Amino acid sequence: MSGCDRNELREVSAAVLAVTAHLSVREVLQTILTSARRLLDAEYAALGVPDENGSFAEFLADGVSDEQWRAIGPLPRQHGLLGVMLRDPNPVRLADIRAHPQFGWWPEAHPVLTDFLGMPIVDGDEILGELYLANKQAPGGFTAGDEELLRLLAAHAAIALVNARLYERSRELSIVEERNRIARELHDAVTQKLFSLRLTADAATTLAARDPARAAGELATVRRLAAEVADELRSIVVGLRPVDLAGDGLDVALRKQAELLNRVHPVAVRFTGEAVPRLTPVREEAAYRIAQEAVHNALRHGAPSWVEVRLGTRNGSVLLEVNDDGRGFDPAAPATSGRLGLASMRERARAVGGRLEVRSAAGAGTTVRLAVPVSGEAGGERGGARDD
Repeated sequence: MSGCDRNELREVSAAVLAVTAHLSVREVLQTILTSARRLLDAEYAALGVPDENGSFAEFLADGVSDEQWRAIGPLPRQHGLLGVMLRDPNPVRLADIRAHPQFGWWPEAHPVLTDFLGMPIVDGDEILGELYLANKQAPGGFTAGDEELLRLLAAHAAIALVNARLYERSRELSIVEERNRIARELHDAVTQKLFSLRLTADAATTLAARDPARAAGELATVRRLAAEVADELRSIVVGLRPVDLAGDGLDVALRKQAELLNRVHPVAVRFTGEAVPRLTPVREEAAYRIAQEAVHNALRHGAPSWVEVRLGTRNGSVLLEVNDDGRGFDPAAPATSGRLGLASMRERARAVGGRLEVRSAAGAGTTVRLAVPVSGEAGGERGGARDD
């Protein structure tokens, strides 16, 4: 880094921090691109990510307006110099890109490019993408120092891009797990009730002529089962609704969830709390899912008249509490259908270093309390989880 002065180091540091602050692949790519263009004072910048079909999976441009981009036409293929660079892990620095032997052509609406600097974003032997910068604003074109700066940014960008891909894959796995959970609930709850409803309706039909009083009783059971099925389906549909924890924050997401549940259930569901410090995405996800599971269990099994979700902070931890005035249960008793979800809540809390407490008694409602540290690493058995 001998070629970098203090101002350039600060610029690189700011660019790296901006890249690592994003989690989605698209956001990381866009931040890399804008940071590179600003850092090297280029008029134009682009970032290409190859696919497996001879084209680009992603191709972003900076310095070109939407109108210009539409006029340029379809995304470039991996031809000419772009194709060469996506197969070569070495940077390319040129005084005039048009002088390169692999240069082909560009569309009529394409801006005229002269001086050029291309830098691969590499993870091991894999080329994750390529940065293209053109037309340095200052006279003289791109320098060896510019190339060194861009190499440093690309190295950090590779780490951020790999992490973003891993994060998105982990979210995809979480979605699959959630779908599997919902499928189990559909089978265990809704399917069984629908089967009972059909049998009861058949019995009512058979009794209608010879025993109207008994038939009326069976029809009352049909109405009750149908209402229970509707409640189950409402809960499951609410669980499928997407939540934007990254954009909303935990407090806003929980408030929205409580307001939605309050509208679709006859039980009063309310949220009380305040803005809390941001947790890591994994911890926020765990806290949200634990709250969702606790409220769902109360509505499904506790027969409460109200459920309250509370959120706050204490002693460096975010505190989540779900209370209800339902029928309650004995936490020390063997697992029953009324305690579905407790195991998953314990596991979620344990995985992020949180502390889970469940307090309940027959006829006295239930309290689920979670404490998640704001700072420090999560993992394994840190913090633990317990039922009191």
